[in-house]
Amino acid sequence: MSWTPEIDAAVSALIARVAQEAIAPRYRQLSEADVINKAVNDVVTVADTHAERLLSEGLAVILPQATIVGEEAAHADPALMERLGDGLCWIIDPLDGTNNFAAGKPPFGVLIALAEHGQCVAGWIHDVPSGRLCTAQLGRGAFVNGRAVRATPTSQVPPVAAISTVFMDAGQREAMRQHILPHYSVVDIPRCAAEQYPRLVLGVNDVSIFERTLAWDHAAGVLFVNEAGGKAARPDGRPYRVDQLGEKGLIAASTPALFDAMAERLAGL
Repeated sequence: MSWTPEIDAAVSALIARVAQEAIAPRYRQLSEADVINKAVNDVVTVADTHAERLLSEGLAVILPQATIVGEEAAHADPALMERLGDGLCWIIDPLDGTNNFAAGKPPFGVLIALAEHGQCVAGWIHDVPSGRLCTAQLGRGAFVNGRAVRATPTSQVPPVAAISTVFMDAGQREAMRQHILPHYSVVDIPRCAAEQYPRLVLGVNDVSIFERTLAWDHAAGVLFVNEAGGKAARPDGRPYRVDQLGEKGLIAASTPALFDAMAERLAGL
């Protein structure tokens, strides 16, 4: 595997530098011209584009042989998505939670993943406001600020669920309302994968459902939950891969049992 402690340290340092240079100074300092509507319920800011440029330049130095797929670059050139299954691929979300950032509120962060032939082998999840860094390496565990962690459920009854319905159609939302939500204590989603995945490990939430599963939003988080002893996968149990273009649906949970319970309910819809 291409991950090494030296690469881990270099990527961590790069993320911290870029967050301080390109993102933090613009927090609550954006003008109207600094925010562009990219799609329905989706915006991009000058912080996104600046951060992606700096991250791409830095990652190209750290592992020159790897393809780089950034969220904004792929938006400009969708054909770049076909490179996600390359032998080595950096995947960049330069500013996850952009809607929050543009509104002047947390959470927001940076997500970086390293994939080999479509499988995520390392991930970095940086919360910009707090500086918290969650990392994971395939087969080596999950870490918060360098300390090993294991996923902790809330132990609440019913379990705590954060369910993203933003990209579901009306029929899916109604099915959720009738058949899924009554079995859980439902909380608001943070609209930021860089916050949602750590919540599943750190005892804040028990389970989450995602409809849209783009690689830059989910690769690092899925690995982090799985390496921490939770379970994140497709609803039918298949592993999440970054090269599953266009495929929808993902469950992430703090324990395999909580995953299985949610998957069984979804299968009954």
